[in-house]
Amino acid sequence: MESWSFPPKYDPTYLPQPSSRYWFPKRETMDPGEREKAILDRLKEITRYAYETAPFYRKKWDEAGFHPSQLRSLEDFEEKVPVINKKDLREAQARHPPFGDYICVPDAEIHHIHGTSGTTGRPTAFAIGRNDWDAIANAHARIMWGMGIRPGDMVMVAAILSLYMGSWGALIGSERLRCKSFPFGAGAPGMTARAAQWLDLMKPSAFYGTPSFAVHLAQVARQEGLDPRAFGLRHMFFSGEPGASVPGVRNKIKEAYGAEVFDCGTMAEMSPFMHAGGAADSSPGMLLWQDIVYTEVCDPKTFRRVSYGERGTPVYTHLERTSQPMIRLLSGDLTLWEMGPSPCGRTYPRLPNGIFGRIDDMLTIRGENVYPSEVDAVLNELADYGGEHRIVITREGAMDELIVRVEAKPEAYDRGKEYLTQFQALTSSKLQKMLGIRAKIDVVGPGTFPRTDFKARRVVDDREVFRDLNERLTKET
Repeated sequence: MESWSFPPKYDPTYLPQPSSRYWFPKRETMDPGEREKAILDRLKEITRYAYETAPFYRKKWDEAGFHPSQLRSLEDFEEKVPVINKKDLREAQARHPPFGDYICVPDAEIHHIHGTSGTTGRPTAFAIGRNDWDAIANAHARIMWGMGIRPGDMVMVAAILSLYMGSWGALIGSERLRCKSFPFGAGAPGMTARAAQWLDLMKPSAFYGTPSFAVHLAQVARQEGLDPRAFGLRHMFFSGEPGASVPGVRNKIKEAYGAEVFDCGTMAEMSPFMHAGGAADSSPGMLLWQDIVYTEVCDPKTFRRVSYGERGTPVYTHLERTSQPMIRLLSGDLTLWEMGPSPCGRTYPRLPNGIFGRIDDMLTIRGENVYPSEVDAVLNELADYGGEHRIVITREGAMDELIVRVEAKPEAYDRGKEYLTQFQALTSSKLQKMLGIRAKIDVVGPGTFPRTDFKARRVVDDREVFRDLNERLTKET
């Protein structure tokens, strides 16, 4: 397979012929069975490398009764190699700060440090070796080529450039692709209006950010007297939150900018995150570039692969990383996968609906499982939806109550109470059909909820307040 070795060694001057649809034609279009044989050979190398260099893996695998010499099939891999999760990584770094005992390279080889924000626990530090940094750049460039982005195109990276790895992956991918890299960033006050002005000035070919920010940016641009279609964007690719595979969101972005929309992204630990990403000429969803990161969609209880066409949680394994390789990292996300071929000619599996959301984001309301992404999908199909909402779960007596507060578009809100009542009834009906339970709909005015240029957070679970109050009253009596 083209230039495929471990550790990876890529020619930094290589670019495909301009007319080529593929970066690596053989790797991207080969028979899936042949690719799986090559992946198995790579897994043998990766597990042997990790066992010899990382006490974390050696201890975990010894306890599970696994040794790399036992690996003879992909079925062996999923049956014998235990999954790891973010909690395992945080605990390893707490025991062996700062990078944990799963780091496999000397300290002198560390080139970049990134990490998680630590909002749900101890931050996790990513130590990325120089060779890994180059491999990430090469992988992202390759996938961006698949989107139709070419050398000389200008790529605007409109996401936070900090510990967050996603924006850096998009940036170094564009640099490797020999694009005009435009690291605009995000997060500062007034940044959205300035982003619209810079887009109008520079006319970049491609844009990277979050779907929420792109939708908000189009609204702000119009308020500034600018037409988002006049920016001239041809390719827009996204990560950081579900959305770009949701038909309502995807179509809204395509309609606003007149650009092709690509959904990408898995986990920060798994950069290159675009190993699950779109490709030109393909239907909505994500391709799984299995020769970069091997992905299994698994039953969340057994961690065994589910059949194509079924739902499960992705489990990821690096095939090129040497500094902190993730081997069977449990994502906790929810998706559905299917086997190709893809319309673009690539023979990878795909996630036709992208990532639905996180399994631990699931809300159980009156015995029904509700995913916030399902609410998002319904609302974004409504013509009068104003672009933001909040999902509030509360409790009255012993009964859970689902309240969805929905912004209406200015023109809809100005039509008056009777029209809003019709919008309220339509929203309630659509949500009940999707969720299987009745939701109370509260229509609010445009601009009620703040916009964000990073991940939108839309769920408020007030049942915790109810439980805390009930426990306190019980103790007092």
